[in-house]
Parts: sequence; C-alpha cells; structure tokens
Amino acid sequence: MPRHERFVIWLVPRLIRIAYYILLYSIRWQDIGGPAFRPEVPQRYIHAFWHARILMLLRATQNWHGYMLISEHRDGGFISDTLNLCGVETMRGSTTRGGARAMLKMLRAVKNEGRHLGITPDGPKGPAEKVQKGTIQLAMKSGLPVMPICWATSRFWRAGSWDRFYVPLPFSRGVFVYGEPIFVAPDDDLEEALSRVQQAMDEVQKRADNFFLAESAS
Repeated sequence: MPRHERFVIWLVPRLIRIAYYILLYSIRWQDIGGPAFRPEVPQRYIHAFWHARILMLLRATQNWHGYMLISEHRDGGFISDTLNLCGVETMRGSTTRGGARAMLKMLRAVKNEGRHLGITPDGPKGPAEKVQKGTIQLAMKSGLPVMPICWATSRFWRAGSWDRFYVPLPFSRGVFVYGEPIFVAPDDDLEEALSRVQQAMDEVQKRADNFFLAESAS
C-alpha cells in the first residue's frame, strides 16, 4: 500500500474523533427515555441507529459493554477505527458482506461475554431508513430486544449520499430519543417482527426530528 494511502487511513479516523468531541461538547444535549447502562444491570440490548445518524452514536454507547457491527467497506474501516479510538469495540460485516461470520461472532459475544450489540439496520447500502431482515434475525437468535435510538439537533447539514448523512452543527441543541425495547421471539413471524421494529424506528426518528419544531411552536 502506498505511503499516502496509509497516512489517509491513519489520519481520517483521528479527524472524525476530533469532530465528534467538538460536537459532543459544543452541543447542549438532552435525553428522552433510555435505560441506564451499568455492569450490574443484566439486561442487554441491540442498539439500532439509522446509518445517517452514526456520527454521534458514541454518545449513546459511551457507558456500555458491547460491540458495534460495522461494514467491511472502506468507509466502514474509517468508522470502525474511529470507534476503536474512542473505546468502542467493533465487529466487521453486514447483511450483504461477511454477514454470516459477523452474526456468529455477535451471538458468541452475547452468550459468552454478556455484551450489548449495536447495528445500523439500514446499512451499509440501504434503502435508507428501511430495516433489513438481518436485524430481526439477530434479535431472534440472540434473545436480545431491539432498542431503537435516534438523535437530532436544532441546526444540521445533510449530505447528498444515499443515506443523506446527518451532520449536526456546533453550538446547536441536541436530543437523543430512546424507544421502548422491541422483543422478538425465535418463533415470531419474520415479516410481522420486521414491521414492528420498522414502526419503532420510525417513531423515534419522528420524535427526534420534530422535537425542536414542537418546542418552537409551543
């Protein structure tokens, strides 16, 4: 690998980490709902974030004991390295590439290590904000409930990418919305469970996106 490519691979995650901490501490955040992630609490969850909102997910996972599933694409490498630099462990794979191997590793992490799991249910290629079946299969096999999470800020920028990547602006206000856990039994109907998780993800996104609109209208 050429030296300049190695430098880019080294540099980009560190720049993302700097941007994350600037946004973390310059934005006034508040939380709506959500459990306390403490080692003595036995319940574990599958934390589900839309791919477009992955930038600030570290705020929701900073006190957990878990693994985040990140795609094996190059952009996923930058995200994985950034998470690792911030103390969050990752597993590489997705529903389209390395999925079976990643699924097995995550199931072992739940059984043998008592880990939380994190996933972007519409990643790595979409369709945007549409839950894929891999998330439901992971819930069925792991026995962990899906915890839908979405954040939003009063000021932001959206990229022109397939997921319209969401970038909060510094010195704005932010909110994290945690939905009620969705339990999926091994014998549940896959399509019905998919619909329930999709509805829950849509609801937390709507609450987050409308939070500041509702506040300004009141």
